[in-house]
Amino acid sequence: METENIAEEPIVPYTKPLDFEQVWKMFQETDRQLKETDRILTEKFQETDRILTEKFQETDKQFKETDRKIRELDRLFTTQWGKLVESLVEGDLINLLKEREIQVESILQRRRGNKEGHNYEFDLIAINGSEMVIVEVKTTLRPQDIDDFHEKLWKAKSFMPEYKNLIIYGAVAFITANGSSDRTAQNQGLFVIKATGNSSSIVNEPGFKPKAF
Repeated sequence: METENIAEEPIVPYTKPLDFEQVWKMFQETDRQLKETDRILTEKFQETDRILTEKFQETDKQFKETDRKIRELDRLFTTQWGKLVESLVEGDLINLLKEREIQVESILQRRRGNKEGHNYEFDLIAINGSEMVIVEVKTTLRPQDIDDFHEKLWKAKSFMPEYKNLIIYGAVAFITANGSSDRTAQNQGLFVIKATGNSSSIVNEPGFKPKAF
């Protein structure tokens, strides 16, 4: 007679239930481990932040130094070109103004001074007994240059009272003009002198009458 095979159930070892004290200790240990992990991560983050901050500061310092050198080179370049344009315009100025019926007796370069706490500088001044033409020289003429020069012209007699009885005209001389700066200068009543090659010329429209300051 065959006998049935009855599967025996596995014997599960007895485990004593955890009491409150054990659970509390486990909770405390887990909390301790979490705090330790948090401390380690915080230290790592702080160290990483310190390294990145130092790198950023060093890079920023290098950028600023490079920017300073570029600005210095640009200043030197602009200054040298300005002197070249100034010399070029000065050589032609007497004849250019003569064509506009202004007789020049003498030309002054780089008139600088301080009047009542205000510094001023005029690049070229062409003078006769009754008239004066003040020339502002720029390598590139910009709209702001015209506004600044126009304001200086109104103050010229205050800056140079020895010429208070003269009629003052203004002129801008340049190699290139930004946008329509040359047209703006003419609309402000200024002579417009463009330097090209080894000479310069007044390029105001026919019939132009300069403004007297």
